[in-house]
Amino acid sequence: MAIQPIQLPIIRLLEALHAWNLNKSLQILDRLMQKGLVPNAFTYSSLLEATYKERGVNEAMRLLDDIIARGGQPNLVSYNVLLTGLCKEGRTEAAIQFFRDLPSKGFNPNVVSYNIILRSLCYEGRWEEANELLAEMDDEERSPSIVTYNTLIGSLAIHGRTEQALQIVDEMMSGPFKPTATSYNPIIARLCEEGKVDIVVKCLDQMIYHRCNPNEGTFNAIAVLCKQGKVQEAFSLIQSLGNKQNSSIHEFYKGVISCLCRKGNTYPAFQLLYEMTKYGFTPDSYTYSSLIRGLCIEGMLYEAMEIFRLLEENHYSPDVDNLNALILGFCKSHRTDLSLEVFEMMIEKGYMPSETTYAIIVEGIIHEEKKGLAAEVLRELHRRQVMSQNTVERLCMQYDLEGVPV
Repeated sequence: MAIQPIQLPIIRLLEALHAWNLNKSLQILDRLMQKGLVPNAFTYSSLLEATYKERGVNEAMRLLDDIIARGGQPNLVSYNVLLTGLCKEGRTEAAIQFFRDLPSKGFNPNVVSYNIILRSLCYEGRWEEANELLAEMDDEERSPSIVTYNTLIGSLAIHGRTEQALQIVDEMMSGPFKPTATSYNPIIARLCEEGKVDIVVKCLDQMIYHRCNPNEGTFNAIAVLCKQGKVQEAFSLIQSLGNKQNSSIHEFYKGVISCLCRKGNTYPAFQLLYEMTKYGFTPDSYTYSSLIRGLCIEGMLYEAMEIFRLLEENHYSPDVDNLNALILGFCKSHRTDLSLEVFEMMIEKGYMPSETTYAIIVEGIIHEEKKGLAAEVLRELHRRQVMSQNTVERLCMQYDLEGVPV
């Protein structure tokens, strides 16, 4: 039977299914291929990734062999997926052999292939082999990418080799790829761990001079100082960066607090917030929501609730976004019971729930593995017309909810 190109709607269905249920995805793939249909390389590369993450890279390799036997034509992306899988399982030697065998499969390694192996070698501290691989890239006329440089820099910094990492940053200045915040952040984090604030200041000055704007990773790197008890030093660095930004210092501080909370650095966020308030910064609804979400991320649910109570005691009127942050945090911590308590309190105090509020609660119920109850709640919300048709359809498709009119 001639192999037919698979239609785009089927590809999209397959991609959606693999994110939801790998077993069902593979069953559908099998049925499609029995009918002479074969997915394109992009689709089964995605399936290969899902397979190695859930069942191991050996199973992913067997899947690829089966696809090839039935007429599939992998590309280099497919093999790079397996290469990544081997490295993530700590099988660096097997990955190197697989890498060397790529030409026999009809593909020469590209810069992505090299970066995968380089990352694994650096992770294991095999610097000599990493340098040999870099030299090989030059010999083969495969120019290192920004990812290559950042991989090296990050690994050197993690292993305490900040001087070598900074040397690479300096070399990048004269090359085609200029250093970014991602290049500097691991160096700054390591220097902060070692308490070398003077060198951190030089790094940050160099970033600003070269118009390399700090990002979320930069702020979280600086927050390492808070964990060392150097809150004032951390705040001085943040303040210095804020004074050099185009945006208002208020917006800058809000962004810093939000960045820290998203990464589970809530305690440093509170410490820096205290320093910020000394200089006239007034937290707003967005800032409080960030703190509530951060506490929930770290499992400090009752502390998050306490923030809400303190707001009321200090005559600050919490808004729906603050409440949604609290409800979302409880749901993500599998405490839908507490999220429903907050929802009831919300109604009692006269707050009008938003569509986001309802969607959060439905997803919380689903994550408690109570799909039947979630479908029942969704039906009632749909009947009361408090949730848009698009949101109802999204939830039904995403979580395979049945019995809900869509």
